[in-house]
Amino acid sequence: MRNSSSDKMSYCVTINDEDIFEAMKTINGYLDITPQDFKEVYYAAYKHALSRVTKSVAVKEVMTIDVVYVTVNTPLTEVAEKLSEKLISGLPVVDDSGYPVGVISEKDFLSHMGVEHALTFMSVVAIFLNNKDCDIMKIKNLVAKDIMTTPAVCISEDAPIHEAVSLFISKKINRIPVLSADGKLSGIVTRVDILSSPLFQINV
Repeated sequence: MRNSSSDKMSYCVTINDEDIFEAMKTINGYLDITPQDFKEVYYAAYKHALSRVTKSVAVKEVMTIDVVYVTVNTPLTEVAEKLSEKLISGLPVVDDSGYPVGVISEKDFLSHMGVEHALTFMSVVAIFLNNKDCDIMKIKNLVAKDIMTTPAVCISEDAPIHEAVSLFISKKINRIPVLSADGKLSGIVTRVDILSSPLFQINV
């Protein structure tokens, strides 16, 4: 698959006259343009511009196209190696037809190792040092479908970005598999993808 970084369209939040007008309508009373007044208008206009753009730009414009994924029968040793090699904390799990059926993350590993609430690497080490048995050996021979979180929370590649943001917040997740028109995996969008997008730059 091609690298997505050069293929994403470049967007930025540019405040236009409509945004200023809409922002001014939200401010009560007569405006004596002082620095504080301008700042109030500025932030209101930015909020309006951001809302306008996130509703008009599709997920496919910011998603990562080079998706690292595994199948339901991928051994957990291979899953762990992929996460480590790609420096990512989670990835989609697809069935034999390429449809996302779950997501597997570091949290899933930790949960099945009995250290779900560990906050740091050393806290994991401490837990294992204090336990007689090393729980990680219990999952050594399992495959992705045995510990993945299912069903996968997915989104259409044509959905507006604000829908992805809503899912991040409501589902308390960090990544969402993106589906093509035929329901197969076409990309993945993360909180970082959106926050690092030129979409969140602002020009006046």
